Amino acid sequence: MTFEIHEYKNVRWNNTIAVMGFPSIGLASSIAANFLARTLELEIIGGISSSDFPPYTVVQNGMPLPPVRIYAGDRNCDVESGMNCDGLIVVTSEFMPKLEQHHQLAVTFLDWFRKNNVGTVICLEGIPQFEPDDMRILGVGSTNEANSIMDKYSIERLEDSLVRGTSGVMLYEGTMRNMNVLAILAPARADMPDPRGAARLMEPLARMLPELKIDPEPLYKEAEEAEKRMGIQQGPMGNIRNKDFLYG
Repeated sequence: MTFEIHEYKNVRWNNTIAVMGFPSIGLASSIAANFLARTLELEIIGGISSSDFPPYTVVQNGMPLPPVRIYAGDRNCDVESGMNCDGLIVVTSEFMPKLEQHHQLAVTFLDWFRKNNVGTVICLEGIPQFEPDDMRILGVGSTNEANSIMDKYSIERLEDSLVRGTSGVMLYEGTMRNMNVLAILAPARADMPDPRGAARLMEPLARMLPELKIDPEPLYKEAEEAEKRMGIQQGPMGNIRNKDFLYG
């Protein structure tokens, strides 16, 4: 099984932040990553292809794109304004990799991130909302520095649990490689695409990257409109069958 990253444009910064958004509960992570790339008007700089991927293309602005896409842009900041970096990379996709693909995908991206001077990797994940009033945003860090980032931006640490998929692999690989990997976990609906869950994921990002003016409010409005159209109430619905996918 091989995955190849195709770079449409060669970009290099001295210190880069990468945000990962593969599908999770409620597609919250994919919605958030796409919202981030669209809102910040990031440029698509590459994609990843494999004969094991599903046979479809994503069409944006008339351009056919691979199912896993890489967006990037300059980030002008200093240490005091937020996380120190001069570039931002966003990876997003709408399909869930097969179980046997997660490890190789994670390793492929971590190798590519190191080559591109990525200092911190932030993995976004939606998790099942088991309690209606539990809106906690949790985090897991691969290094002491990653844990310090969580503390700085008031992200509650996940102490004893399980993180699966690409994010889980990136976490333990990050520990072994001494790379800063931070997984942000936010509750989302399991029965439908959930912009509200995506907005929860955007809240800590807005604190981390203040000069980028990330406003999650449009996602909350989108969630409210969707719920009104469907005649449903805010909160979890239905029987969550994949409780062991990723939880806190």
